[in-house]
Amino acid sequence: QVQLVESGGGLVQPGGSLRLSCAASGSIFRFSTMAWYRQAPGKQRELVAHISSGGISTNYADSVKGRFTISRDNVKKTVDLQMNSLKPEDTAVYYCNLEWAGHIYWGQGTQVTVSS
Repeated sequence: QVQLVESGGGLVQPGGSLRLSCAASGSIFRFSTMAWYRQAPGKQRELVAHISSGGISTNYADSVKGRFTISRDNVKKTVDLQMNSLKPEDTAVYYCNLEWAGHIYWGQGTQVTVSS
C-alpha cells in the first residue's frame, strides 16, 4: 500500500518562496513517476510539475516554468517542489501524485496561500 504525505505549505507574501515535500511509503517509489498538482477554489485540479522515475525528465506547466523546480530522492522516497517568485494566482491546495503500472495515488494535499 502506498501512502503519500505532503508538508511545507503555508502563507507567504508575493515574491516569496516555499518548498513542498512529499514523503512516500511502500517499495514502488523508485519505479514510479511523480507529480505535483494543484487545485484552486472553483477550479479544476491542474498539473504543476512532473518528474520521471529516475529524475532525468521533468515537465512544468507554462504558468510555473522558471519559478518552480521539482526534484526527487529515491533513497529517501521523497519528491520536493521548490517554489520561487510566488504569485497570488499560485494560491491553491497542492497535491502529490504517484503513478505506477496504471495505479494512481494521491496525498491529502497541503494549502499554499500567497497574499500580502
